[in-house]
Amino acid sequence: MINDVLDETKDKMNSTLSVYEDDLSKMRSGRASTALVDRLMVEYYGQDTELRQLATISTPEAMQILIRPYDKGAVKSIEKAIQASDIGVNPNVDGENIRLNMPPLTKERRKDLVKFLNSRMEETRVAIRNIRRSANSDLQEFEKEKMISEDDLKRGEGEVQKLTDEYIKKIDELGKEKEEDIMSV
Repeated sequence: MINDVLDETKDKMNSTLSVYEDDLSKMRSGRASTALVDRLMVEYYGQDTELRQLATISTPEAMQILIRPYDKGAVKSIEKAIQASDIGVNPNVDGENIRLNMPPLTKERRKDLVKFLNSRMEETRVAIRNIRRSANSDLQEFEKEKMISEDDLKRGEGEVQKLTDEYIKKIDELGKEKEEDIMSV
C-alpha cells in the first residue's frame, strides 16, 4: 500500500520534472536550438500540426536554425506560424528552406530570462511539494482507516520526503545549468 503511494508519487514527480525540462529546452540561451520551434503549431491544410512533423529542423551554425519542409506548399504556412509566435525572430525564406538567424542576447534580455527561469523553477518546486502533500494525505488516510500502522505512516512520510528532496535537487541543478548557459556570452 505504501509502495503504491510511493510509485504514484514518483511517477507524478517524474512527469513534473519532464515538463520542466521541456520548458528549459525551449528557453533561449546563447545558442540556437531546434527546441525553440519544433513544437510550434502550423496550420497545414486546415489542421494544426507540429512543425517537426512538417519539416527537418537543424542548426547548421551556432546562431541559425534551418527548416526544410517536406512539402514546398507548407513554406508559407510555416513562415506565418513563426511570425505569429513569440520567439522574436523573422524567418528568411530562400526558396524551399526557411532560415532563422538568432540575434545575440542583450544583457538586459539575459537578466529577464534568468528572472523567468527562477520563477519557473519555483513553480516546479511548488508542484513537487503539492505532490508530496497529496501523498502524505493519502498515507494519513490509510492510517486513519487502520490500513497501515503509525510506524508505517512515519516511514512512508519519510520516503516521500526523500523523493521530494531528490526532485527539488534535480530542479535546482537543471536551473543552475540553464542559468549558466543563459549568462555565458
